[in-house]
Amino acid sequence: MSDLHEECGVAAVYHLSIGETSPLAPPQGRNEVSRLIPRMLLDLQNRGQLAAGITSYNPSREQLIDTHKDVGSVSEVFHLSHRADYHSLMDRYVGCAAIGHVRYATTGQEDRSYAQPFERHHIKKYKWFSFAFNGQLSNYHDLREQILQDENASLARDTDMEVLLHFLCTAVAQESKTGDPDPLAICRRFSEKLDGSYSLVYLNAHGQLFVARDPLGIKPLLYAFDGSLFAAASESVALFNLGFKSEQIKNVEPGQVIIVDGKSVRFERFAESHRSAHCFFEWAYFANVASTLDDRSVYLARKRLGEEMAIQEDIPLDEDSIVVPVPDTAKAAADGMAYKLGVPCLEGLIRNRYSGRTFIESGEYRWRKAETKYTPLEEVLKGKRVFLVEDSIVRSTTMRVLLKRIREVGKAKEVHVRPACPPIIAPCFYGTDMSTYGQLFVTPFFHKTGKPISQWRTDRALEDEMAKDLGADSLRFLSHEALFRALDLPAERLCLACINNEYPTPWGTRLAAEAFEQYKANPSSAEIQNGK
Repeated sequence: MSDLHEECGVAAVYHLSIGETSPLAPPQGRNEVSRLIPRMLLDLQNRGQLAAGITSYNPSREQLIDTHKDVGSVSEVFHLSHRADYHSLMDRYVGCAAIGHVRYATTGQEDRSYAQPFERHHIKKYKWFSFAFNGQLSNYHDLREQILQDENASLARDTDMEVLLHFLCTAVAQESKTGDPDPLAICRRFSEKLDGSYSLVYLNAHGQLFVARDPLGIKPLLYAFDGSLFAAASESVALFNLGFKSEQIKNVEPGQVIIVDGKSVRFERFAESHRSAHCFFEWAYFANVASTLDDRSVYLARKRLGEEMAIQEDIPLDEDSIVVPVPDTAKAAADGMAYKLGVPCLEGLIRNRYSGRTFIESGEYRWRKAETKYTPLEEVLKGKRVFLVEDSIVRSTTMRVLLKRIREVGKAKEVHVRPACPPIIAPCFYGTDMSTYGQLFVTPFFHKTGKPISQWRTDRALEDEMAKDLGADSLRFLSHEALFRALDLPAERLCLACINNEYPTPWGTRLAAEAFEQYKANPSSAEIQNGK
């Protein structure tokens, strides 16, 4: 799964002027709460390492809201390795409220102008705002065309952020005709246009902050409140490490907006939510293993995924059998599988944490870089029957590299691949970087069966064919039923589009149908999966 892009992450903090001062707030005073944002973003760094940023609000300075953002990791953007530079930066952006963001690109380019938060300047305080979001607008291209039908309109960037900015501005303008706009009314108005996923943080020059989660709750968003301190983040670990207790950390409900100013916190519903569609990949891969999302522990979910793999295991075990995780996110699943099977779980692959991310590369260079990312340990792997546990197989580039190196460098006797997930059979249009069928490893195998996508399920013969193509001795995908048991969530509460081709929004369904027609028309144009 290291050849799959991760998601973005958002954070927000507000030190209210009412109530008892929270012991979790910075000791320097109310206007220093913005200093918490870099620490929160570090805990969300797993969700994006391409860019990071902060917008703070301070009523005591001319620049009421001000934004700092750049391409790079949180440490690089906030100069965390240079104490003087870091403190100078934080002194400039001190404020009683702030929002932050870590990014990877589902749309848009890898340069500073695409980094978030996006700030929109205006002479009117309620029209001067900044925002950031985690997600993807499925109807982005349609919305973009609607905007450009106005000959006086222009969009400078190829990103759904700019489209969302347009609709936020329109909603603010429409709601301000009768006075200062209510954030609840703004959310109701702009959400009518959107199809897709979004967890949104917003801050304006009036000192109003709001956080909102899309009506299906596809992306996670949590909040906590302690005395005078309000905070929100994409994952619970960012709140827990600020000092909030587990019972204080709660989920923003689908379709809910939380509005905060200097003296109050309001909980409102801006859209009806007829069902939830939480992205199951959050538990399988994306989220920090220390997080709890929608009342489900990420660690325990992954551990149970491993136990389910053990239950369905059909390869004979002997004294040479070992379970080896692909670092790092497969570790919990591997531990669960090994414990259930009663065989050792050993670190047969060591990850070079400083080699960078292979998924941002392409072609031959990406293949070569993947080779340097993991070091097989011959002393662990030699002569062993290895059960290699991975989060999933999406494009297969990294898996092919690993199998080759485990055999040639590690000298393993056998390698049996065990993804802790069902096969990825369909693209995602909600924030994960896999938007075509041709990108997916399993597509050509299922396609040649002639069955409709709704019936794409693996059997032993098909898994054996895939294993041979990968260079593995066997391949066993997790069943859908095992996934639901591990997550302890029914299918109707999850977004499972990438494993069952059933999309929770109209535009997701439409884009998938168009993408499959394009694949059928020219399957030979699919992205080659062997790293070349």
